[in-house]
Amino acid sequence: MKAIRRLTVRPVLPDPLRPLSDLARNLRWSWHPETRDLFQSVDPECWAASGRDPVRLLGTVPPGRLAELAEDRRFLRRLTAVADDLDHYMSGDRWYQARSGRLPAAVAYFSPEFGITAALPQYSGGLGILAGDHLKAASDLGVPLIGVGLLYRHGYFRQSLSRDGWQQEHYPVLDPHELPLALLKEVDGTPAHVALALPGGRELRARIWLAQVGRVPLLLLDSDVEENDLGERGVTDRLYGGGSEHRLLQEMLLGIGGVRAVRTYCRLTGHDAPEVFHTNEGHAGFLGLERISELCDEGLEFGSALEAVRAGTVFTTHTPVPAGIDRFDRELVARHFGPDAELPRIDVERVLRLGMETYPGGEPNLFNMAVMGLRLAQRANGVSLLHGGVSREMFAGLWPGFDAEEVPITSVTNGVHAPTWVAPEVFRLGARQSGAQRAEDALTVGGSDRWDSVADIPDQDIWELRRTLREQLVEEVRERLRASWRQRGAGTAELGWIDDVLDPDVLTIGFARRVPSYKRLTLMLRDRDRLMDLLLHAERPIQIVVAGKAHPADDGGKRLVQELVRFADDPRVRHRIVFLPDYGMAMAQKLYPGCDIWLNNPLRPLEACGTSGMKAALNGCLNLSVLDGWWDEWFQPDFGWAIPTADGAGTDPDRRDAIEASALYDLLEQRITPRFYERGASGLPDRWIEMVRRTLSMLGPKVLAGRMVREYVERLYTPAAEAHRAMDPDSARALAEWKDRVRAAWPGVSVDHVETSAAGATAELGSTLGLRVRVNLGDLAPDDVEVQAVSGRVDSEDRITDAATVPLKPVGGPDLEGRWAYEGPLALDRTGPFGYTVRILPAHRLLASGAEAGLVAVPSDDVLQAAGLLMR
Repeated sequence: MKAIRRLTVRPVLPDPLRPLSDLARNLRWSWHPETRDLFQSVDPECWAASGRDPVRLLGTVPPGRLAELAEDRRFLRRLTAVADDLDHYMSGDRWYQARSGRLPAAVAYFSPEFGITAALPQYSGGLGILAGDHLKAASDLGVPLIGVGLLYRHGYFRQSLSRDGWQQEHYPVLDPHELPLALLKEVDGTPAHVALALPGGRELRARIWLAQVGRVPLLLLDSDVEENDLGERGVTDRLYGGGSEHRLLQEMLLGIGGVRAVRTYCRLTGHDAPEVFHTNEGHAGFLGLERISELCDEGLEFGSALEAVRAGTVFTTHTPVPAGIDRFDRELVARHFGPDAELPRIDVERVLRLGMETYPGGEPNLFNMAVMGLRLAQRANGVSLLHGGVSREMFAGLWPGFDAEEVPITSVTNGVHAPTWVAPEVFRLGARQSGAQRAEDALTVGGSDRWDSVADIPDQDIWELRRTLREQLVEEVRERLRASWRQRGAGTAELGWIDDVLDPDVLTIGFARRVPSYKRLTLMLRDRDRLMDLLLHAERPIQIVVAGKAHPADDGGKRLVQELVRFADDPRVRHRIVFLPDYGMAMAQKLYPGCDIWLNNPLRPLEACGTSGMKAALNGCLNLSVLDGWWDEWFQPDFGWAIPTADGAGTDPDRRDAIEASALYDLLEQRITPRFYERGASGLPDRWIEMVRRTLSMLGPKVLAGRMVREYVERLYTPAAEAHRAMDPDSARALAEWKDRVRAAWPGVSVDHVETSAAGATAELGSTLGLRVRVNLGDLAPDDVEVQAVSGRVDSEDRITDAATVPLKPVGGPDLEGRWAYEGPLALDRTGPFGYTVRILPAHRLLASGAEAGLVAVPSDDVLQAAGLLMR
């Protein structure tokens, strides 16, 4: 019979065991081994059955066992030590508190998904895992972050396979009362709410759940409340589900409702109000509109409020292609804003202009969330060096007149939270070598370019560790494969072959990620005979573990999964290649350490960063990847292999796949498998072990989320906080008025004449040219602009590359025609073809970059020809 109502019955812990509840409710246990070990010792069988979730564990432990533990002095001593350690972690000074200068009082970090732990399934893939790692690293460093997201009652989806290998989706209902969450409550004990106005006088209300991620509070908004109608209750039903309006409402709730949730949390807890708001991808971009609305309520005009909001906003884009950006119909957005809906003080046309694709090729009837995110943030970044360049090219149309290199989008390369992803066995080996505290600091704070102590670990210890981790993976794979085949309808009698799947002494390759077409799940199947030869080689075999989910609406991705599964079902190779369904954090934490090679073969440059290979590297797994994302930035032959790419403009996709698959097979046959299986004088694969050692010592410090968050603090959060403080109401008004004045006057700004002291078309290295420029500033004054000389080498089409800029200084007052003279030296510091030009940019002390206003004046063709601007 089916229950007519479900409720959660919570255990009553004996008084001596009360600290267990606090430990279970703080998600630090997900990356703190001592806390997990303590919970396992409560009841090992219940711990395994609960999926290693402390909240579920405490709900299933028999009362008799709890009474027994309440009298167990040894257990109580351990409990006290772990609880004291958490208290010290929460209250003690960390990296951030030891920094000098005026750091942000708090930072609000918004993301549509957060991957903290498998016990809180609120993520779909890399974006969410990155957001979770960001929060954990901020906690370890003591950065005062507040996370903001949505609570999805069905999460993403659980994946299984049909008998013929087709992906099937399941959406289990998540009960917040059974998750490591607590309701945020008002002083009178009632649940705190936020509300959004909807067209037609309706309202969308949401409760605020709190997940404590170490020191960082994570606020999750939940629309499944009785006050809502059925449609509104379903707004937070599932991650990346529903149609266009459903997604728009999710993103309005995340951005607008999220800011209101932050305000409520700070009011109720006394937490410092954020000075910086960080938008992790465009989904939360509406947060800027809510903050503008707040300032308009305080008396600022829209333009002034926009400048004040931009100053304290950071926007991170993870998207390498325009198709990956959320775009909504202009009329749909208009219906949800204005007098009859949300933010009635803001003119709807102003809202729509923020998301309008005004660049060549843009669609004016679509509202682009990334474009709005960039317009509402003074600071923006991509997530790897290569992706920063891709982003500057992709969004260059928003800054017409500027080369892509000058588009104000920087990059902070992603990192991963080592305490979450490093296997305990790897940590213990490092701690044995350098001490537990130094090992912990190395994984959390980082700061060193190298982990030199790894050099002293004996080869034998490294090789034994690698085999142990491989052996654990083999056991995990067999268990998961057996469960998968039972779901596919196989009987126990059919599954005896699984006992021989994989071999702990065979080179093991991992490939696990989402399954959009650009990640090329099936590139390895391009030449099946060649792959079979590699899998079944008599002396140097390989084995492959594959996992990944296709989006429920992506039938193309599902076909790729099915193609891989059918190959892996072949009795000839099924002991050497497996596909594991339902890829998630719990599986990943076994998969990364147990593999020898981590394979990544996306279409370059469509992988924004790709952090799975970082997690593998922290466990001594070597990367085999296309030079894309972070691997393009940090690859060295000392610790991995680069798959050559065939990305010329004339190469059709099919030929490109054929070329790159062949290169992949060549690397495996000729370089990778021989190195793994060859033995040195000691009987060990010493050349392979040396690559493992270099992966750990040279890549380890770079791939840390601690390094990433420190970069955000130093390069983005602190400057944003300083800009926020400088942007008081009077300064915001003055800047907005100045921008309006400059934009109106800019058509009258021009470079009218350029002359130089150069006598000819050649000059010697180290010499200096004198530049004299006459400019027309129209209604502007020299204080409103900067006149620059731009110089550098020139290519075959006379375009300046690797440009350097030098400001020129005004000389005297305007002439009789109102023109101003500017002069300055130009150093010839490079040999070869050299060129220069001049330009005029708006200049103001509150601008973050010269390109921020999107205005530039350059010489006309007539002026260029008269000036002779090239030297060879």
